[in-house]
Amino acid sequence: MRDRARGCLLGLAAGDALGAPAENLSPSEIRRRWGRLTEIEGGGTDDTEYAIFAASLLLRHGHALTAADVAAAYRAEIIPRVTGPMRGAGFSELGTIEALRRGLEPPLTGLVHAHGWSDGLAMRAAPYGIFCPGDPDEAARLMAQDGLVSGADEGVLGGRAIAGAVAAAMAGAAPGEVVEAALSVIPADSWTARDVVRARAALAHGEDPVEALHEAVVVRHYPWTDLAPEAVALALAAFLAGDGDVEAAVTFGVSLGRDADTIGAIAGAVAGASSGERGVPARWAARIGPVTGKCLPVVAGRHVLDVADELADELTDKPAERL
Repeated sequence: MRDRARGCLLGLAAGDALGAPAENLSPSEIRRRWGRLTEIEGGGTDDTEYAIFAASLLLRHGHALTAADVAAAYRAEIIPRVTGPMRGAGFSELGTIEALRRGLEPPLTGLVHAHGWSDGLAMRAAPYGIFCPGDPDEAARLMAQDGLVSGADEGVLGGRAIAGAVAAAMAGAAPGEVVEAALSVIPADSWTARDVVRARAALAHGEDPVEALHEAVVVRHYPWTDLAPEAVALALAAFLAGDGDVEAAVTFGVSLGRDADTIGAIAGAVAGASSGERGVPARWAARIGPVTGKCLPVVAGRHVLDVADELADELTDKPAERL
C-alpha cells in the first residue's frame, strides 16, 4: 500500500508538472513546440496542492469526513490566507471561496457559482482512492463529501469516478478493471460515464487516437477546457493507452492538450497507483520537490511522498476487509 500510495501521488505531481506548459494548447501546437512533451520543465499547479489539502482532510477525519468538515477547513485554513487574487485556482474553487465568505453552507457553496462541472474535484480525487484501496464505493462516497462544498452534478461525478479508479488501482486491478471501477460509481446515463465509454471506444478503433478522442469527447465550441467529463474521459483513455505505465500514460495524456496539467495529473495518479513508486520515471521524480503554496499557502513545504506515507500509515489501522 505504501509503494502504491507513493506512486500515485508522485505520478499525480509529475503529470501535473509535465502538462502545465501545455495547458489550453491544441495537440498540433504541442507537437509544433515540443514534438512530444516528455521532460518536466517547471513546477506543478493547484492540482498537486489541492490533492495535498484533500489528503490532510482524510488524515484528520478519516471515514467520518463530512462536507461540514471540508467547509470548516476552507474557512480556517484557506480563506484567511487569501489576501489578494487567489493565484492559479480554478473557477469552482474561486466561486466556493466567495460563497463561503458570504456565509453559505454546502451544498449551496458548490451550486451558486455555476462552475460545479469543472474538473477541480477530479484533479484532487486521488487521496480518496488511496485511502480506500479495493473499495471504489467508499472512495467515491468520501470524494462526494468534498464535492458538496465546491462542485455539483458532473463535477462531483468526475471526482467520484477518479476516486473509484484509484481505489481499484491501489488493489492491483488491471487497467480495464480500473476503468470499469470508475464507471461503477457514477450513473451510466451521466455525461461523464458516456464520455468515458466514448473515449474507450475511440481509443480502440481510431486510426489517429488523439484526433479520435477529441472527436469523441471534446466540446470544441466551449471557451474553457476544464470540463470534468472531458478531462476524466481523456485521462482514463490515456491510462488505457499506456496500459498502466506511468510514462506512457502521462506523455500521451498531456499530448491531448486542453486541460493538459489536470489530464496528466489524473493519468499519472491512476497509473502510479497501479505501478507503484518505481513506475514513475526517476528523472521525473527527481524534479518533484515540496510544493510552494502559490495557490494554497497552507500546504507550502509539503512533499507528496511524505503525504503518501502518512496516508499509508493510516491504512495499517483499517479492518482487513477494506484491503
